[in-house]
Amino acid sequence: MGFTFSAAVASVGTGNRSDNMQSQLPLTRDLVLIGGGHTHALALRMWGMNRLAGCRVTLVNPDPVSLYSGMVPGVVAGTYAREACEIDLVRLSRFAGARFLPVRATGLDTREKLVHLEGRASIRYDVASLDLGIHTAMSEIAGFASDAEPVKPLDRFLDRWESWCRARTGIATADVCVIGAGLAGVELALAAGNRLRGLGVLARVRVLDAGAALSGVAGNTRSLLFEALRKADITLHEHTGVEEVLSDGVRTTDGRTYPSDFTIGAAGARPHAWVGQTGMETFDGHIVVDRFLRSVSSPDVFASGDCAHFGFNPRPKAGVYAVRAAPVLYRNLRGALSGRQMRKFRPQGEYLKLVSLGDGQAVADRSGLSFKGEWVWHWKDHIDRKFMRRFQELPPMPQTKLPREVAQGVGDVLGDAPLCGGCGAKVAGAELKAGLDRIPPPQRKDVLTLPGDDAAILAMGGDWQVITTDHLRAFSNDTAQFARIAIVHALGDIWAMGARPQVALASVTLPRMRGAMQSEVLGEILDAATKVLRAEGADLVGGHTSVGAEMTLGFTLTGLSGPYPITLEGAKPDDVLLLTKPIGSGTVLAAEMQGLARGADVIATLDEMARPQGRAAQRLRTAHAMTDVTGFGLAGHLMEMCLASGCAATLRPEDIPLYPGAEALASRGIRSTLYPGNRATAAAMTLASGPRTDLLFDPQTAGGLLAAVDPKEVDAMLDGLRSDGFRAARIGTIEAGAPHISVL
Repeated sequence: MGFTFSAAVASVGTGNRSDNMQSQLPLTRDLVLIGGGHTHALALRMWGMNRLAGCRVTLVNPDPVSLYSGMVPGVVAGTYAREACEIDLVRLSRFAGARFLPVRATGLDTREKLVHLEGRASIRYDVASLDLGIHTAMSEIAGFASDAEPVKPLDRFLDRWESWCRARTGIATADVCVIGAGLAGVELALAAGNRLRGLGVLARVRVLDAGAALSGVAGNTRSLLFEALRKADITLHEHTGVEEVLSDGVRTTDGRTYPSDFTIGAAGARPHAWVGQTGMETFDGHIVVDRFLRSVSSPDVFASGDCAHFGFNPRPKAGVYAVRAAPVLYRNLRGALSGRQMRKFRPQGEYLKLVSLGDGQAVADRSGLSFKGEWVWHWKDHIDRKFMRRFQELPPMPQTKLPREVAQGVGDVLGDAPLCGGCGAKVAGAELKAGLDRIPPPQRKDVLTLPGDDAAILAMGGDWQVITTDHLRAFSNDTAQFARIAIVHALGDIWAMGARPQVALASVTLPRMRGAMQSEVLGEILDAATKVLRAEGADLVGGHTSVGAEMTLGFTLTGLSGPYPITLEGAKPDDVLLLTKPIGSGTVLAAEMQGLARGADVIATLDEMARPQGRAAQRLRTAHAMTDVTGFGLAGHLMEMCLASGCAATLRPEDIPLYPGAEALASRGIRSTLYPGNRATAAAMTLASGPRTDLLFDPQTAGGLLAAVDPKEVDAMLDGLRSDGFRAARIGTIEAGAPHISVL
């Protein structure tokens, strides 16, 4: 059938109950934030406190966290753990009601209003804002790209620095060269020396600059910083340009070579190259903005932070302007999207500079006055921690109060947490079985459906066809990623029966939005699903669309099987149980909806959920019995196998792979909304208490294949699965006896 639009519109909102009214209003405008810099982070926090109804917000950033630059030297010095300066952009986006796309922007088409993304289709915008920061890669220096570490992007720099420091264990000496003797270079040199001394390493740190050190810094402050360098035994080389970076040193323009085990690039900060290729007016590659922080040549594009140039009042690049610009940017973005008045940004002339010396002291500089001491460091530490608390302690969103008078049981059904998406929103097993028991046995001889099978089996002459359907309530605002997971989830039933995917029909419910947005969202869904299907040799041939209060997505699929399909009833005593993916996705996603999960864990979980399992199914094609682990959790689906095969099973929880963060979240009592229903399986189990046991009942979306295989084939299967990139594991065995699961 073809795709058609239905006029039916549901009237019930979902998610956080405080957003019910907004979720029923149509989406009409797209705001795209490119980059997770300080201005955007603060603006998103404000947005979360007062969202603009009818606007869809998207944050594009390659990493799930953004680092607060003010505390990075403290991380380098070992004063702070890295987590202390991480702004969790996934959690912040959930708070703001925004979708987070963990990709890199590669361009901006201001005529077509498109943001080009690395490895993904472009997305459209009505209003865009850039807060990309800068980088310190110095391509003009030979060897820099391969043998030096630019300070920016900060996340990559800290990754390399921490890895290098861990490798210093047992090494007596280390040489570090810092290119650039500005405030940033000097602060990092002091921090690096302090870190290495703390590791018991004799540190030889040098700072090199082609010009004068600390140029533009007030005289008293320069003197204090020069004194700190001397006290830390850090050598300063002024008017010394770098000719080449070597794997074990730095060659300068005067012909000398200095040893270096770790070379840091802290000079030559510049904007990302593609910004200057957008056609917008720029100054040295930075977007020229007016007093409203809008591009002077493209008024639908805003810019802030280090990628912006204040054409109306040029200022040096400093984080203080990014922070001060946030309230103005927030108001002006809302104004551009709603047609309301904007506010002018007035950057101050003087600002406080606080420089850590890496030894528990800091220097303060403002208006020519300088101070140094431990009290200055404590002052800086207080300011930095106060800034980070804005993101680490996001205020709880108030829930909509129920009417004063409601029917009995309404509160019990609603529960205390928002309704989960994916398989966490499915009907519990007992209720589902009660309903399905009313379906009469097939009347056609070519329909060979067995109780509990993943898909219906159809006799096709000498061959076999399987058919299945599945749909999910959206659990991610990243439409393309959600579509990939939804099609992988639906394909699980085909793969679990050892069949080859053939064709698919899509069933799409879109939230109310203007026509252009509907077309874009539908295109994202179909493009993502088609790519997964084509890679598996299958086709998307049609489907149906409708409009509702929230997004749901489902697929009906057929598959072909030469030999008789693998079912649940073939497991034999002594078979080994293999699992191809981790468990715990339901817990991670439930925590994410409540703002309790780490963004990095969420992104890693979603990426693994989106991994197709066609190759894994081929590796397991000789399995005696197989199923995919989905809504009923690992315990529930294993119990179905035991019931169909007339046998028992033993599980070893310590061998079961888990999604990152899942065990810690389970230990805090975080549960998917389907967990209580799944726990009923425990009546036929012998198990101990603990978070790993709890995760056996966690509903999975796009979960792994669970196979009972001949013990003689296990090692070869595991080797093959792991070589294909699956986190496959041997998790238990099939035993003789009545259906029962023992958890060791």
